Amino acid sequence: MPKRLVNRVNSSLERWLPEQRLFIKSDDATRFIRLRPLTQAGLLAAGVMLFTWSAVASSLLFISGLSAGSGDQSVVATAAFEDRLVTLSQERDQRAQEAQKAQERFQIALGEVSKMQSQLLASEERRRELETGIRVIQTTLKRTMTERDGAREQVAALSEGKARTPGAAPAASVEMERTLALLSETLGATAKERDAASAEAQDARNMAEEIALEKRLLEERNDEIFSTLEGAVQVSMEPLDKMFRNVGMSPDKIIGQIRRGYSGTGGPLAAISLSSKGAIDAAGDLDRASGILGRLDEMNMYRMAVDKMPFALPVHRGQFRFTSPFGQRWGRLHAGVDLAGPVGTPIYAPADGVVIKAGRESGYGNMIRIQHEFGIKTIYGHLSRIRVKPGQKVSRGQRIGDMGNTGRSTGPHLHYEIRMGDKPINPMKFIKAGQDVF
Repeated sequence: MPKRLVNRVNSSLERWLPEQRLFIKSDDATRFIRLRPLTQAGLLAAGVMLFTWSAVASSLLFISGLSAGSGDQSVVATAAFEDRLVTLSQERDQRAQEAQKAQERFQIALGEVSKMQSQLLASEERRRELETGIRVIQTTLKRTMTERDGAREQVAALSEGKARTPGAAPAASVEMERTLALLSETLGATAKERDAASAEAQDARNMAEEIALEKRLLEERNDEIFSTLEGAVQVSMEPLDKMFRNVGMSPDKIIGQIRRGYSGTGGPLAAISLSSKGAIDAAGDLDRASGILGRLDEMNMYRMAVDKMPFALPVHRGQFRFTSPFGQRWGRLHAGVDLAGPVGTPIYAPADGVVIKAGRESGYGNMIRIQHEFGIKTIYGHLSRIRVKPGQKVSRGQRIGDMGNTGRSTGPHLHYEIRMGDKPINPMKFIKAGQDVF
């Protein structure tokens, strides 16, 4: 660069970067290094470039670490999803057993209540008969006492007549005394029977109250069991509904389609059982039990639907990392996600389905296409080996191929797509929906 131009540049930069001198002193001399404005500007530019390069490199390393970590977390969440399904199934069986045991206790209590009611009715009937007998005896006693008073008057009159007419017969007086003694004895025995019947009736009433209390406690326990079951089912069903809505599926439509596929009925009908309330199953309890059984049936339908929809990842934990997401790439749609791993890494079906294609296809290399329920298809590209054939039925978790590097690929990985009809869907919607719930 010409010296004049250098001097002009230094003069222009002098305002912001004045000339600096770096003194270096030794034992026998002192020297200095002149740092002119142009030299200072060059050093600053080099420092800025070094800082920018360091920031970009750190960002790339950080993003790569995040991608690897998200893969491990998704696989852990998939395993948790499977464990949660097993736990829900066990809870459903446990609640069903509790409901069955509660029904058995209701039947036993009903038998006891029926016996006690029969005894109470018999005691009440006997008490009414005794009361009727007592009223008859009291009426007879009153009549007898009236007759006794009349007889005493007659005896008094006879005594006066006897005094006037010796030898009159005292037979009527003796007979009357005997009749009064018999009536007194009979009245005493009747009073004792009345008191015994009253005591027995009171015992029966006390026993009936105890039975009613026990029955009420059984009904409260029954209500508590129903409430617990209803709460558990509601808590379990809400996340499942949300999971299907998050991937754009209607839960009602899914339940309806699964129910149509599993709709067989038949067999003999059992006799109607009696509830703890002493009659045909009460409408409230029957409705609540039917509602719980219906929700448990829906939960079972959801379990079937989960097996038929690709909520799981096609590669097991720790065997891959995400290298490319769903979306636009170089101006074109990347219709799936790329999961990188070694050649030969096992690939598994994420849901039940039927293989509709297994072979080579342009761009995909060795690929598999599986048709699932609800119009969903999954595609697996760049495989090194295909382990299924067209028309073959596969189950969730079944190995269908090995990861490879065939077709248009820069390295060993799996290209994984989900399509509804012919429209590509981001696979992470299904994977994330499963992770958010399980």
